[in-house]
Amino acid sequence: MREVRLMKGNEAIAEAAIRCGVDGYFGYPITPQSEVMETLMDLKPWETTGMEVLQAESEVASINMLYGGAGCGKKVMTSSSSPGISLMQEGLSYLAGAELPCVVVNVVRGGPGLGTIQPSQSDYFQSVRGGGHGDYNTIVLAPSSVQEMSDFVELAFDLAFKYRNPAIILSDGMIGQMMEKVEMKPFKKRWTNEEIEKYCPWATTGKKKDRERNIITSVELDSQVFESFNHKLVAKYRKMEEEEVRFESFQCEDADYIIVAYGSSARICQKSIDILRSKGIKAGLLRPITLFPFPKAELNSIADRVKGMLSVEMSTGQMVEDVRLAVEGKVKVEHFGRVGGMVHSPEEVVEALEQKIIGG
Repeated sequence: MREVRLMKGNEAIAEAAIRCGVDGYFGYPITPQSEVMETLMDLKPWETTGMEVLQAESEVASINMLYGGAGCGKKVMTSSSSPGISLMQEGLSYLAGAELPCVVVNVVRGGPGLGTIQPSQSDYFQSVRGGGHGDYNTIVLAPSSVQEMSDFVELAFDLAFKYRNPAIILSDGMIGQMMEKVEMKPFKKRWTNEEIEKYCPWATTGKKKDRERNIITSVELDSQVFESFNHKLVAKYRKMEEEEVRFESFQCEDADYIIVAYGSSARICQKSIDILRSKGIKAGLLRPITLFPFPKAELNSIADRVKGMLSVEMSTGQMVEDVRLAVEGKVKVEHFGRVGGMVHSPEEVVEALEQKIIGG
């Protein structure tokens, strides 16, 4: 029997974490994502599934708690918003360097600095390009609904453990705070120690008693060895690009113009497509679901048959760089966005396409 509830995006994250068998959540409150931890505290999963929930003393502490939990082969996660994610960047680099799976939720607010608590998409570079030091990538999923906020928690853990890599759910304050119906997934049991040994032989607890314990580290002082390790990471990221690209397309088959948008911007742009079509302009929408790996091949293919593309973001222009790289100069690509907590309307997107692409 289907279980459907009305809930906020942040609440959906918390519910999904409990249901998919997460072992530990370590976080720190910050608007507009504080309801994630508040919901977990209210539901008290330590009494039902055994999931640990802890408010750390800071975002720096919480990301390093993920390092410890992930090193033991546990499903661990945190959530925060833009300035808090900034504080986690060193820890994320360490997690990527140690090849540890975990999930980090970023409910983005406007910046730079403390900025505003209103929604934004200006953390694209921070999440997709890897805001910490070194050559690394994180898997990045961009939900555009409360249902996807729920669904992507399990998906993020599946991908994180498949590739032994941090995964980020990149949302924003609009989806985090909006309320929609969500179809809940059934409860999954947390892994036993035997299952951890089976599925995570690399973990500190993953080796049998008659063997040495694994050592989890991201340090290597031999330059040649470390160069080889970096190439190994790059090969892993290329495999992600081959196997894990996810996107949705709306009316792109006969389109002359393409709008590229993710998350809440994509929701708005669906209405823009309807308006443009009613005016006789054949427009389509390409929504990246994975921001890394980015749907480069699909955009490159579409560029062979369209007249132009518009990247719509709640930023001054970040994803637009990846769109331009993907199309390799085949078509004109422009950017339109609102910032400072302002959200664009469908009509503003229509006007931007007409001025920047069609009439430009």
